[in-house]
Amino acid sequence: MGLTSTAFAACEPHLQGEYRKLHSKDSVDLCKLTENKVTLVVNTASHCGFTKQFKGLEALHKQYKDKGLVVVGFASDDFKQEDSDEEKAAGICFVNFGVTFTMMAPTHVRGGEANTLFKYLGAESGEPKWNFNKYLVGKNGKVIQHFGSMTDPDSGSLKKAIEAALAQ
Repeated sequence: MGLTSTAFAACEPHLQGEYRKLHSKDSVDLCKLTENKVTLVVNTASHCGFTKQFKGLEALHKQYKDKGLVVVGFASDDFKQEDSDEEKAAGICFVNFGVTFTMMAPTHVRGGEANTLFKYLGAESGEPKWNFNKYLVGKNGKVIQHFGSMTDPDSGSLKKAIEAALAQ
């Protein structure tokens, strides 16, 4: 127990707090979810030209989860492409694309109303300019690299960065 409480005390401020899961009453403690893990944080939307990237993100999750990668999606309507009905948005993620990685309920990811994590990500490596920006965060909670919407989840550059982070 001492190890967990020490690790929790060392959790970066931008990872502290709980976020509600998509279409659920359950919440996730980001510090516990990401503890000693490499994390891929993605802002998502259910009605976007990039929505098909859910499939690739799920593939990354399955390929690397046992090696220490956590994929976390944050639904957002900041670009006016998230379904206003959370149940429908969840259906798109979980049913249409088979998402099993952690998906958070809609939240702001840019500007003054951005959640704490995305305020940090934006300050460190740039706010998302559109949906499906990918932020690779190291085991220490610091941003390693920011990949824009055009970087597909199965791109060699993203996989190479994930593998390098996991090897540290």
